[in-house]
Amino acid sequence: MSIDELAWGPDGLLPVVIQDAQTGAVLTLAYANRAALERTLAERATWLFSRSRGSLWKKGESSGNTQGVVAVAYDCDADALLYRVHPHGPACHTGAASCFSGHLLLEAGDNEPAGAFDAALAHLRATLVERRSASPQASYTAKLLRDGVDRIAKKVGEEATEVVIAAKNDDPAALAWEVADLFYHTLVLLEARGVTLDDVGKELLRRAK
Repeated sequence: MSIDELAWGPDGLLPVVIQDAQTGAVLTLAYANRAALERTLAERATWLFSRSRGSLWKKGESSGNTQGVVAVAYDCDADALLYRVHPHGPACHTGAASCFSGHLLLEAGDNEPAGAFDAALAHLRATLVERRSASPQASYTAKLLRDGVDRIAKKVGEEATEVVIAAKNDDPAALAWEVADLFYHTLVLLEARGVTLDDVGKELLRRAK
């Protein structure tokens, strides 16, 4: 399908859902016209149309919180777009990782399975991106990232040992606790080295062949 074949609205716009390509978290709902979409496809960066200003804008042009676009899709009716991105900094102008952070009308209860691991992983990944720019005095994650790879790698080694001890002690609750610590510090290490979960997933899929 060409750009001209999309079901553009009477105002020449389409809604755009912007999604973290790594975690699946929805970051923003915005709008694009033909020119914004053309620039997004050409530059692999998020371009949108501001309805309030009546002009094109590039995500991060003033804030520095850019987004690398890895895929653009349209829905079954061709009247909405999906940008899958790698965010470099918070998506929301408030400084939150997502424009939807903390704004709940409904949340799954204890008896409703909500994909706890996927949800936690998406939240943690978004938090890591957000905390990169936080003060080391106020954020343990920011302090780890400031201290560098040697410090983070040491923590990964310590947590791996704790996982082994918990497993040998046959303590399921302690094992879950320690594995959570190991996952967290491993994700911080990946963030420090610029390695994404997609990179890890590709390697796992390669081994599965």
